[in-house]
Amino acid sequence: MNIAIIGATGNVGSRILEEALRRGHKVIAIARDASKIKPQEQVTARSADVLDSAALATALAGADVAVSSGRFVNFKAADLLPAVKQAGVKRLAVVGGAGSLEIAPGKALIDLPEFPAEYKAEASAGRDFLGDLRAEQELDWTFLSPSALFIAGERSGKFRLGANELLTAADGRSWISYEDYAIALLDELEQPKHVRTRFTVGY
Repeated sequence: MNIAIIGATGNVGSRILEEALRRGHKVIAIARDASKIKPQEQVTARSADVLDSAALATALAGADVAVSSGRFVNFKAADLLPAVKQAGVKRLAVVGGAGSLEIAPGKALIDLPEFPAEYKAEASAGRDFLGDLRAEQELDWTFLSPSALFIAGERSGKFRLGANELLTAADGRSWISYEDYAIALLDELEQPKHVRTRFTVGY
């Protein structure tokens, strides 16, 4: 596949890029400043801002699938979706957030009184983004939420998948590494099982 990654220089985007290359895919690496993307075989670096719909559509041209790994406080679904459609890309995978995952029926993680204030704006924007995706009828989208703690770590290949509920490990932690998250995302792109829905990954 030719996979376009929006935000390819970020913590998550860079791991998705590495995982895609490891599996033999071609990558269109998109960042606001493409000079920050390391030159590699099978990688085409393109500069575009997600808020510039025309430039983003041009950058996405030729992709079989688009992956969005930007921060939700920086853009909305209404900024991204028109560019993806204009580029003729049918499949969209979004690096989601954990805040909208349920900890009890009808109760999301973000709704807890102890939810960290510094993450609230991003989590709220992510929940709004997912809501907009659920109303999207043209694109084959997927929203992959990480667990509560999303950090650099090992590429173990050992994790669990869930639907809309927050996953918690036996020790009580809810977490996933960027590296294993990238595996779960690439698995989904290669063998789609969560089209027009959200799922989650954790240990």
